[in-house]
Amino acid sequence: MPAVGIVAGPPGAEYPGSLTLYVLVTCIVAAMGGLIFGYDIGISGGVTSMNSFLKKFFPSVYRKKELDKTTNQYCQYDSESLTLFTSSLYLAALLSSLVASTITRKFGRKWSMLLGGVLFCSGAILNGFAQAVWMLIVGRILLGFGIGFANQSVPLYLSEMAPYKFRGALNIGFQLSITVGILIANVLNYFFAKIKGGWGWRLSLGGAVVPALIISIGSLILPDTPNSMIERGKHDEAKVHLRRIRGVDDVHQEFDDLVKASEASKQVVHPFRNLLQRKYRPHLTMAIMIPFFQQLTGINVIMFYAPVLFNTIGFGDDASLMSAVITGIVNVVATMVSIYGVDKWGRRFLFLEGGVQMLICQAVVAAAIGAKFGTDGDPGTLPKWYAIVVVLFICIYVAGFAWSWGPLGWLVPSEIFPLEIRSAAQSVNVSVNMLFTFVIAQVFLTMLCHFKFGLFLFFAFFVLVMSFFVYFFLPETKGIPIEEMGKVWNTHWYWSRFVTHEDYPNGIEMGKEGQNVKIV
Repeated sequence: MPAVGIVAGPPGAEYPGSLTLYVLVTCIVAAMGGLIFGYDIGISGGVTSMNSFLKKFFPSVYRKKELDKTTNQYCQYDSESLTLFTSSLYLAALLSSLVASTITRKFGRKWSMLLGGVLFCSGAILNGFAQAVWMLIVGRILLGFGIGFANQSVPLYLSEMAPYKFRGALNIGFQLSITVGILIANVLNYFFAKIKGGWGWRLSLGGAVVPALIISIGSLILPDTPNSMIERGKHDEAKVHLRRIRGVDDVHQEFDDLVKASEASKQVVHPFRNLLQRKYRPHLTMAIMIPFFQQLTGINVIMFYAPVLFNTIGFGDDASLMSAVITGIVNVVATMVSIYGVDKWGRRFLFLEGGVQMLICQAVVAAAIGAKFGTDGDPGTLPKWYAIVVVLFICIYVAGFAWSWGPLGWLVPSEIFPLEIRSAAQSVNVSVNMLFTFVIAQVFLTMLCHFKFGLFLFFAFFVLVMSFFVYFFLPETKGIPIEEMGKVWNTHWYWSRFVTHEDYPNGIEMGKEGQNVKIV
């Protein structure tokens, strides 16, 4: 059973303490675990658009791109080995996230973060010195193992360290760190591609050592969470640490509730079996559909392959890399907007506004590319205004994702799972996310070759579907204490068929011996 972070207490309980400088600094350091994920997303598309990299490892792609002028523009990057280079990481991350949950629970959150950093560092070194495709693939698998451990432990660490009033904003800090990693990777790709001699790709891939060292060293200096200490029987240490992170001496109620919640969680023997019960139907649905839809927004297509995509639609190599830098900046800024507005405007508003914004932009981009490239992939001469229009609408699309499905795809599932299934549901959530990230990365270039500009309409269709899904099936969770989250299901027009008032009387989730349980 994966580790959980929970707090039990009476309904509406407010523990003393606030967001201290100590907690803020530790959460910022921990959130940097997202750098490794973001850096990899940004770096992958950049190196696969560098001719020196393609010439050495994927010569067939290089020939189609540079030498064979009869090749359809849409199909110049279509290569199974090239997509395996990118997507192998996410399959490894899926597998390691299942193992990581056990390590996180038994040894603590910080040690799981350390292991993730070490594995990622090993993969970065192997990729930087790679001489053959198999070395690239093995390196990517090690990177994936590292990401699996980090994605499992970092959000959990942030949830347990943050005061419950600031949990949403601090959790989105993880997504912000991912976007910063993407931006840094795009900037480095732009400059490394200019290095004479064609070895800049080694610096791009090997540069992943830096974020790996940040999370590795950071995990060594970070304190463990009180929840983890209690879970491993270190009650005295946990109480002292809880006083420090809350900034007050009176932590008796919160500490006692942490102990009770830990004892209650130990009574859950078969969390995955519990997840199949009728009353958990909405939770299981959200654990599967939210990460599924998050990947089918098409965002990873843009972030994985932004330089490749821009190169394909007619920009030069330098221009395509710079366009990726621009989208990276937009991604970071828009994520900050989400941090500001998530507790002001609500989750549903951001989901729906972002969906409409992405839908419009994908339709415009598809029309713009279709008008110039048609189906034969020959654009002729591309005017400057055309390039500006395409980049502009892709940036508006990225902004829509970055303040909606990007951060909320991780935040909302963490809010809705009750204690007795939280660990199992979170594992399902992470696994589905990694599975479909792998699938999209594996098939994108082939889909681009066959769907051509219609690929954007393919993703636009799913954005439309997911927006309807949110409108009809996802209740608003803004401003609702997590111990009262049950009422959003038993008062919902559809989910009330599965969740009754008897399941969550008065909206309160019941733990061991009738203790009211608040999940953090």
